[in-house]
Amino acid sequence: MAKAKRQAESDVNLKKKSVKKKAATNSASTETAAGIMRELEALGSESIRKVLRKHGAQDPFFGVRIGDMKPIVKRIKKDYQLALDLYDTGNYDAMYFAGLIADDARMTRKDLTKWAKNAQSGHCGSTVPWVAAGSPVGVEMAREWIASKNEQLATIGWQTWCSLLALKPNEELDLGELKKMLERVQKSIHQEPDRVRYAMNMFVISLAIYVGPLREAAIAAAKKIGTVEVDMGDTSCEVPFAQGYIERARQRGVFDKKRKTVKC
Repeated sequence: MAKAKRQAESDVNLKKKSVKKKAATNSASTETAAGIMRELEALGSESIRKVLRKHGAQDPFFGVRIGDMKPIVKRIKKDYQLALDLYDTGNYDAMYFAGLIADDARMTRKDLTKWAKNAQSGHCGSTVPWVAAGSPVGVEMAREWIASKNEQLATIGWQTWCSLLALKPNEELDLGELKKMLERVQKSIHQEPDRVRYAMNMFVISLAIYVGPLREAAIAAAKKIGTVEVDMGDTSCEVPFAQGYIERARQRGVFDKKRKTVKC
């Protein structure tokens, strides 16, 4: 009889877990792009719109602080289809938000190609490299993009490499390939378009910080490259001076400390 009672209690507990799991699934499925768009619109402000516009945002967009998006991101966590739907709206805020909730592991070559093609410059463009780096085809896409003559795609490609260096264990990186890329940057960076130049500079910095076996080579390249000049438009943003940035990273003790995520 005691055994039967324990079995009955076990069955009840299993049913409760099943109900909770279904409830969680149903809750996630109630999130829609239209609903998220309404939430984002309510969070928008004209002052943030002005700032984002200076950084490359193009209409339509609401002007939402990234920090104000985070509670919604925390609620949703990851949602592959919702991210695709939001990105397709063409709204700057929604596209950025899509990058934060994207299920990177499910992103395909087709998805990433479309996102990169339609990405806006500035903050919104940066979400594509984050997502690409976490996808199964991140390295493949990064190689393809940096070979492009299109400034936007080439920029996204170098940014994707920066994210890959921060995320992947050195054992999963092709050091020979990275060394050749570093040589390419050193040779051509000052002749590249503005945004590509900025991204290449960050590649040198990322290589020095995250990939120990190539740190000295990256530092030497940074010295030879010197100051990188980029037109940052009507903003207060500055191009990091690679040598100084790398030295500050050393002082903070962050060398070789890989990151769990590059999304922010």
